[in-house]
Amino acid sequence: MATKSAPRRQYGTGAVTQECTPKCPPAVEVVGDDGKTRRARPPHPCPGRWVGSIEAGITAKGTRRRVKVTGRTQAEAKAKLKEKQRQIAAEGLPTSGATVRATVKSWAASWLETCEATLRPKTVASYASLVRQWVLPTIGHRRLDALTPADVRAVTAAIAKAGRSAATAQRAQVVLTKMLRDAIAEGYQVPQRVLLVPTPAAGENDREAIEPRDALALLKAATALPDGSRWVAALLQGMRQGECLGLTWDCVDLDGGTLDISWQLQALPYKVRYDTSSGFRVPVGYKAVQLDGALHLVRPKSKSGTRIIPLVPWMTAALTRWRTEAPTSPHGLVWPTEDGRPRLSVDDRAAWWALQDTAQVASVDAWHRPGVETDERGPVLSGRRYLLHEARHTTATLLLEAGVSESVRIAIMGHSNISITRGYEHVSQTLARRALDDVAARLGLTAA
Repeated sequence: MATKSAPRRQYGTGAVTQECTPKCPPAVEVVGDDGKTRRARPPHPCPGRWVGSIEAGITAKGTRRRVKVTGRTQAEAKAKLKEKQRQIAAEGLPTSGATVRATVKSWAASWLETCEATLRPKTVASYASLVRQWVLPTIGHRRLDALTPADVRAVTAAIAKAGRSAATAQRAQVVLTKMLRDAIAEGYQVPQRVLLVPTPAAGENDREAIEPRDALALLKAATALPDGSRWVAALLQGMRQGECLGLTWDCVDLDGGTLDISWQLQALPYKVRYDTSSGFRVPVGYKAVQLDGALHLVRPKSKSGTRIIPLVPWMTAALTRWRTEAPTSPHGLVWPTEDGRPRLSVDDRAAWWALQDTAQVASVDAWHRPGVETDERGPVLSGRRYLLHEARHTTATLLLEAGVSESVRIAIMGHSNISITRGYEHVSQTLARRALDDVAARLGLTAA
């Protein structure tokens, strides 16, 4: 118990007191100026150490965090406290005790738990995968306050060494930087220089729009299927997989020719992994309607994702036929399984692969390309399959080539701004040639 204190310091600059030792006189009851009785040690010479303390923010639990320093003399304690104040101004809110010794691994566990309460489940799953697969094995043992730019670069170097894409390295560093910024906001000491490391370039993205002849072949193959409208929705309406699997008949207006894209099908994680009785992790403000097991209908991740899109005539005809043949779903799903339950994304993806096999299309060096190997059955499929999400690239490109305005393309695709939509657009050689011919004509340049 401290008995002596230095003269009162300016408010907010902390306090310096001297601790008593076992050799000091014991506390006795004394009556204060206010008439109240309290226990205190009588005045005495004390050989104890001097302790300085200062407020250092709020802990993750919402309690006050105080930083302490010690010195053999009052002057030494004051000097250390002043240095700690300098750190507060330079680095943010420093911490004390165990938080000073916090490692990347210990903070990551707390940070991911906080993310689960505020971010969408898919976002949290992406963060957790990058942190656990790349950050923790590389620098998980490092203390937050001892991190250097070399540690940040070590993470991206480990990803490159493993042969993973530049986009993975970029996402990993973005997540690591966010995690460290949040640590500073919580009062941990993280050197500012580690936040200034340049983010690696994402590299070349091999996602592309499906070639027009391949898209036509896919649509032709889809028309032979009872639920072929599922693939028309992807190729001509630009609907995401979750939007298709979560579409219900009450959101389909065949008379008005529109689709109300207000929900997506998504599996929510359990609070305790594999424990179905633990309930689901539902972030604050996240609207979810349970359908079957972990499968829920959830709102799109942005307001722009919720949209009304017009039906192309082919889609209207396909849905009209499908409505009389579709399995009965207790949830009113448009494309359920044969027993009416929500279709799993893995099964939906397998059906997409099968459609490509039927249509005999692929992305690179595939059917009917020059020099393609053949066997007794015909050309051998040698290119990779088109990813299901590339169907959205096709929709964006077709809209661009059709001369549809930017605002309309954004509304149909459900993006928040045109820069995102442009990332889905792939200018064809035909469109590029047409544009250059128009420029040449305006300049009066004609072929000889």
